[in-house]
Amino acid sequence: MLDELKERVLSGGSIAPDEALRLVEETPCEALCVASHELTVRMSPRKFDLCSIMNAKSGRCPEDCRWCAQSLHYPTQVQTHGMAGEEECLRHALLNERQGVARFSLVTSGRQPSKDDVEKLCRNIQHLREHTGMQVCISVGLASEDDLRRLQAAGASRCHCNMETAPSHFARLCSTHAQAAKIATLKAARRVGMDVCSGGIIGMGETMAQRIELAFLLKRLEVSSIPLNILHPIPGTPLEHQVPLAAEEVLRTVAIFRFIHPKAYLRFAGGRSQLATSDVEKALHAGINSAIVGDLLTTVGSKVEEDKLMIKRAGYEL
Repeated sequence: MLDELKERVLSGGSIAPDEALRLVEETPCEALCVASHELTVRMSPRKFDLCSIMNAKSGRCPEDCRWCAQSLHYPTQVQTHGMAGEEECLRHALLNERQGVARFSLVTSGRQPSKDDVEKLCRNIQHLREHTGMQVCISVGLASEDDLRRLQAAGASRCHCNMETAPSHFARLCSTHAQAAKIATLKAARRVGMDVCSGGIIGMGETMAQRIELAFLLKRLEVSSIPLNILHPIPGTPLEHQVPLAAEEVLRTVAIFRFIHPKAYLRFAGGRSQLATSDVEKALHAGINSAIVGDLLTTVGSKVEEDKLMIKRAGYEL
């Protein structure tokens, strides 16, 4: 079955959800990763895509996402602050640009940006475009099409909005908004001329079948940049005692996402610091060909130069 499905994908075909589940459950992990590596080498971009993010507005979010330190529903110790100014955003961007990172994202907490937030974001984006050579992304929650149009006109080229988990699991993790609103945001971003980025978090109590469900949702939405986060349990959140995923479970997830998305950027995001270096290298071999580097939103990120060395050892170009 492994060889048959691999050859089908290599010839331009696709696998079905039931086939994906059988493949990931019945195939030894090493064999699955070897096959997904072949798909990665032959079908996905070999130039590794590095991006960085900035927590441009932090905390006091009214949404009840059970994994998130920034929700005001939970007693976390996250620092809160309003929208960062132009020079603060530029300082963070230049620090990453000097290390060879080509894309920079402004991430804001909250259900959706206020009119004042949009004004400030537009000024920040214009300032970044004037003083750096970086592509600028935004992650601003459930933005309206009018707001996205303004942000795109200011210079934002990509909109990020994670689906987070499978449709069948989402309501267990968040009750204050639905995935339909996230999908509407991505579609609005496309209509105004932005690229889109969307993925999820694994390790929030979902099954492997539900991870595959998420992968196929992203396929239907034609997402080509897919962040894969590994839950980093935050004290004070309802998921603070969630048992961490075993490394093999992460590797199987990466591999099956590559089978479902042979041409996409599979982007290591939050939580990978929990993995041993050897397991991160195995994930790069199995299909990870992009990453968020540097500091993350509410957890410690990665050191860019160390990441670059590891990426080169895995055979990618920078």
